[in-house]
Amino acid sequence: MSTQTGVALVLALVSTALTNIAYLREHDAAAALPTLSLRRPLHSVHVLLTDRSWLLGFALEGAGFALYVAALALAPLSLVQSVAAGGIGILAFVSARMSHRHLGRGELAGVWISMLGLLALAVSLVGGSGEGTGGTTGEILLWLGATAAAAIVALALGRRFGWSGVAYGIAGGLLFSIGDISVKISTQGGIRTAFAVGVVTGYSLGTFSLQLGYQKTRALTVAGIATLLTNALPIAAGSVVLGEPVPSGALGALRILAFVAVTAGAILLARPGRGS
Repeated sequence: MSTQTGVALVLALVSTALTNIAYLREHDAAAALPTLSLRRPLHSVHVLLTDRSWLLGFALEGAGFALYVAALALAPLSLVQSVAAGGIGILAFVSARMSHRHLGRGELAGVWISMLGLLALAVSLVGGSGEGTGGTTGEILLWLGATAAAAIVALALGRRFGWSGVAYGIAGGLLFSIGDISVKISTQGGIRTAFAVGVVTGYSLGTFSLQLGYQKTRALTVAGIATLLTNALPIAAGSVVLGEPVPSGALGALRILAFVAVTAGAILLARPGRGS
């Protein structure tokens, strides 16, 4: 593993710690605010921006985002996202401490599986890492468009079947993944800096979706589901769309195992539990 990749992964780990702590602060603040609504977006945004507690959480999230961008400038998207996916364990522990409750068996299993995934990822980096081909603009736009459509469908189904809290978490994760992928594309420079539009749109709408979800159910459910999708989709996009290589042989199998483990851990932690 190169020094550059090592620095990137450290930045990614600090970034995900700040981001997950920010999610918890935003949840507690949003849950205490007047009801937010997609039908009154300007009023809802004003309510959020005038609440000091929520703004502090948002500032922490912004700091995490800055470190995330720095990490993406130094390492492949799939590697950075794998570290971020493992960070859901931080969310679980801090959430339990703040709410004065013990983690359930499934949640503890999710934490350990995520941590083992991060360990497997670290070992697999002995085989090096590559930035990939960068993908074609058409394929990238198709991926982002399909993701946006999936977010709309999730919101519609959530409203139809009465699980709006989960739906907002799904939509938020999908929209954040658009922002994450767009960040990576933007760092390639040239005409692709235009993908900054996807960064702003994805993160703005994703953040708003999470605040709506926070008013419906607990932070670990909403942010857990969002974290799962925010990381799983860019990891997949790194290999499928951006052509990021996977090592051959045992190290390649170990890296794939790491991707599967952090995703499985996130799924366990994202499952609604009692009191959600």
